[in-house]
Amino acid sequence: MIDIDLKGRIVLERFSSEVLRDNPLGDPHVRSVLVYLPPGYDERSERYPVIFCLAGFTGTSWSFLRYEPFGYPLPARFERLIEDGRSQPAILVLVDGMTRVGGNQYINSEAVGRYEDHIVDELVPFIDGRYRTLEAGHRGVMGKSSGGYGAIVHGMRHPDVWSAVACHSGDMYFEYCYLPDFPPAIDGLRDHASVKEWLEAFEARPKKSGQDIEVLNIVAMSAFYSPGRRSAMGIDLPFDTQTGKLRNDVWQRWLEHDPVRLAARFAEGLKTLKLLFIDCGTRDQFNLHHGARILASRLRELGVPHEHQEFEDNHSDIQYRYDVSLPRLSAALAAV
Repeated sequence: MIDIDLKGRIVLERFSSEVLRDNPLGDPHVRSVLVYLPPGYDERSERYPVIFCLAGFTGTSWSFLRYEPFGYPLPARFERLIEDGRSQPAILVLVDGMTRVGGNQYINSEAVGRYEDHIVDELVPFIDGRYRTLEAGHRGVMGKSSGGYGAIVHGMRHPDVWSAVACHSGDMYFEYCYLPDFPPAIDGLRDHASVKEWLEAFEARPKKSGQDIEVLNIVAMSAFYSPGRRSAMGIDLPFDTQTGKLRNDVWQRWLEHDPVRLAARFAEGLKTLKLLFIDCGTRDQFNLHHGARILASRLRELGVPHEHQEFEDNHSDIQYRYDVSLPRLSAALAAV
């Protein structure tokens, strides 16, 4: 059993978001944002780099504090790295991206809400105004799975906001990571008249099954990648729920959000990052290791500096990899 005794501290901020007010899903616009302040923050006057942390699907800001009998919650893991001299001190911001559809891709969506704007236009200036951050040039973003997707897409779209990115097992090369999940989702949705009806039935069930989460994942991805004003809940599904036939026009809208396809468009911005770190397990259940390899190959072709690492592991319980990314992130962000 690991004893966890933080020398830094964690602050709970209750942030009222204007861009998320009256969002389409009716999710709370007042969000819980957890901020980790490293040892010495309260005793000194210096400013610190800041790293925004994005949770994976079905994860929340609180997930980063989850107690592990044989591991460390993120702040304790980072603090141990600082004490061992492996990481530079930094402020961690644990973002609350939970939604009614189970999570977030951290992009704007007419069906879910303006979460990209929420982070970039609201949370970043709020943190900079409330805490002693180094601000421009010393701000990074990291995440795993959906959070990894959000991190790398934010790095692509906002290199003026983020100076370093760590993408752990992020969603990419959609043909491999999403298409295999379509048939189970079709089976789960077939007996319901609409996404709205399925979601209400899901919410009413006292215990959620593995298939429920598989369906929810595809519903959530549809909400972010293919919102549609004329469809139930404003969500266009990429397939016909009765026949299972792929709706190519909707699927093409999904592909426009794939980091592999976005890389060329945003290559020049990516070249300005101090660090672009990408990793994945070689046995990822969602085939994301193939996507990471394809993206790394594309980045090499485009001349985008990056680090690509693989671990003999799958998609689950990958927190130990933060021991690799956090030192790289903090060093890059501390640099002048």
